[in-house]
Amino acid sequence: MQEFSTSPESSLLRPSVVSLAIRDRAALYAAYMPFLRNGGIFVPSTRPCKLGDEVFLLLSLMEDEQRYPIAGKVAWITPLGAGNRHTQGFGIHLSDDDSGRLLRQRIEELLGTALGSNRSSHTI
Repeated sequence: MQEFSTSPESSLLRPSVVSLAIRDRAALYAAYMPFLRNGGIFVPSTRPCKLGDEVFLLLSLMEDEQRYPIAGKVAWITPLGAGNRHTQGFGIHLSDDDSGRLLRQRIEELLGTALGSNRSSHTI
């Protein structure tokens, strides 16, 4: 599920708000961006955005009851028509603060040995 602020004026004043629920390990693997310095999450979306746009992500991970509130910036964009295997959307670079570090640690804990896999993801 994805939710976005809809008012163009509000996007000029504050970051867009994105809600994303990842329900299984395969989806988490496909969305996680470990190659970014602080890690990142890919958000499948048709919403237009630019590199550097600020985004506030509310992320739900599988069985976790907690929603992870994360402030980050757009660091990756996959446009429509980028190829048959890649989903349209954008990647959010996690911030280098406690919440970003805790989320990265939790994701890597959930993925475990899958992190070493060479399966394709939404980004690479």
